[in-house]
Amino acid sequence: MQESSGAAWEETSHVSGASLHSLKDLNRRFLELAAVGCGDWSCGGGLAGIASRLAPLNAVQREAAANCPYALFDLRFRDAAHWQGRLRQAERWRISDERAVDAPTVDFVRLALFYAWHIAATTGLAAQLQLGMSVDTAATFRATTLNSMSCLAVSESKHLSARWGDCAVYWSALVGAASGGNPKELRRVQLHGLQLAAASRLASFGAASG
Repeated sequence: MQESSGAAWEETSHVSGASLHSLKDLNRRFLELAAVGCGDWSCGGGLAGIASRLAPLNAVQREAAANCPYALFDLRFRDAAHWQGRLRQAERWRISDERAVDAPTVDFVRLALFYAWHIAATTGLAAQLQLGMSVDTAATFRATTLNSMSCLAVSESKHLSARWGDCAVYWSALVGAASGGNPKELRRVQLHGLQLAAASRLASFGAASG
């Protein structure tokens, strides 16, 4: 049942293998940033309690944990009003950045925004399930240009956080399964993330309908 759920995810998302590979690479980069506490952002976003758990993982274990068909990071993708405001004045945010941000975080956020723009522009459901975007956020991304994404890399870096950062059970299980070297248990935890993503999407849909 769990394996078929994962297969159904990839089938209904209509996402290419190359795109999934890029997403998993972004997840790996995010886990590396979080593990070393790169930048002030890592003290928030639900990461304060799990950074110490991530640090002992070796490269192979982090790559295994990152092998999810959904993002382990978030950039306020559910907040459509935030992105509508940012993208209307992307150039201004580049000129008047609020504070300096470490280069590794900015580089990661730039890549994450490029990926988000691509997924929103080329697919429908995947942007919501993979990244946790609201329908309106995805529409806003589709209506903008790739160049706008680059303009926002610095200002949006402060919003980088762990997806489901308040769900300590999920993150503890993910890190524990990756460090334990049990592929079946790790796959089970990763598939639980699909349920969290679907539940978030249904909650957003219900709120929009209500």
